[in-house]
Amino acid sequence: MAIADDLRAEYESLDALVADLSDTQWATATPADGWDVAHQVGHILWTDRVSLVAVTDPERFASELLAEAGEDPLGFVDAAADEEALRPPAELLADWRETRGRLVDALEAVPDGTRLPWFGPPMSATSMMTARIMETWAHGLDVADAFGVRVEPTDRIRNVAHIGVRTRDFAYLVNEKTPPAEPFRVELTGPNGDVWTWGPDDASNIVRGPAIDFAELVTQRRALADLDLEIIGDDAAEWASIAQCFAGPPGSGRTPSTEGH
Repeated sequence: MAIADDLRAEYESLDALVADLSDTQWATATPADGWDVAHQVGHILWTDRVSLVAVTDPERFASELLAEAGEDPLGFVDAAADEEALRPPAELLADWRETRGRLVDALEAVPDGTRLPWFGPPMSATSMMTARIMETWAHGLDVADAFGVRVEPTDRIRNVAHIGVRTRDFAYLVNEKTPPAEPFRVELTGPNGDVWTWGPDDASNIVRGPAIDFAELVTQRRALADLDLEIIGDDAAEWASIAQCFAGPPGSGRTPSTEGH
């Protein structure tokens, strides 16, 4: 499965950022409030681990993990990251490498048509891999920002853009707003110059620009003012102000830079 290859490559991209860090560097603060590098990797590890449970033992996922999340729906993710971040970095990294390898292998073996349980609606194996790419990329960007490193975008960013488009209505609902009835048009230019499109040609609401900018918007890694996106239509403008492709309550976004567009 090509998407499995994309997921492995995205994991390797983040791994390359942290593999040679000293223990002191693992404690470097990242743009996510209260999270250092260890929190970022610990969060990815924890989410990969619970994803693996959803694939290999869905009954346990439903009976244990969903129940735990229900006890603290707004804090259980942060609590898990806090716990993982306390581990020695070498141990944390080794655990993540083993867990993510097992997860991708398990997802590749999921029969077509199978729906996997999750904290939101059940999803296919392909959707779960897309979500793991998105989250790994987003948290990898936080780690890169912590060290002032630029990671060159690849065509894997299309997976992030896709989930960003697919979660349009979710962004409205989580902000207690009614999603627009009409679909939007999204036109994005990939790193290699390819144009990727979603939605009807004649849509009156359009978002257009570099795929990397759109991915940074929907993952709330950059403020809208800092992105080179053309937004046409009042509904599209509202979406751009609340877009988020990650689960949970409304994100707080990022503060615009002084050099915003």
